[in-house]
Amino acid sequence: MRWIIPLLVSMPLLTACGALSSLSKAGDDLDAYTLTAATAAAPLAGGRRHLIVELPTSAGALATDRILIKPQPYQAQYLPDGRWSEPAPALVQTLLVASFQSLGGFALVGRTGNGLNPDHTLMTEIQAFQVEPDAARPGVFTVRIALQLTLIQESDRRILASRRFVASQAVASDATDQLVAAFDRAVQVVLRDAVLWAAAQAG
Repeated sequence: MRWIIPLLVSMPLLTACGALSSLSKAGDDLDAYTLTAATAAAPLAGGRRHLIVELPTSAGALATDRILIKPQPYQAQYLPDGRWSEPAPALVQTLLVASFQSLGGFALVGRTGNGLNPDHTLMTEIQAFQVEPDAARPGVFTVRIALQLTLIQESDRRILASRRFVASQAVASDATDQLVAAFDRAVQVVLRDAVLWAAAQAG
């Protein structure tokens, strides 16, 4: 467990050295990883409405392209040998747009600033997008994703609905490629559920 061992040696050591170790790698040339959008063999009916997916908001520890590790609820570190292909909020926006376009339910889906006059806007808060060690099972890690989605009707700026979507995946490895694969499995669940929910709310 190349990145978790020093976290368990002592709390003062983690506070003094862990953050410095992460910062020292901020400029390194790290392998970049991405995730896949949700797909379906039988997409939803296209619908008639236009949807804009806003850039998600997040806490500062997630507003980066680094892959977040949370050894404790109040601690934030990053994988030392990998990063996302774009900052996590932009990555989630990309995945949401692609999932809506693939799964259907709306006539047109885009991002802010592309000239659409939308019927609905989707606001997203990233509440969790991280790896957590399992204290009860040494060597096991959990990828945890939580998104709070709010669908707004643009005609009167009324909130149609808001819902939290969560998913987690356990993996018995701290290898970066295995953790990213677990992220991909978890995000597939969240994306599919989010698209189906938003399409049903928009009618």
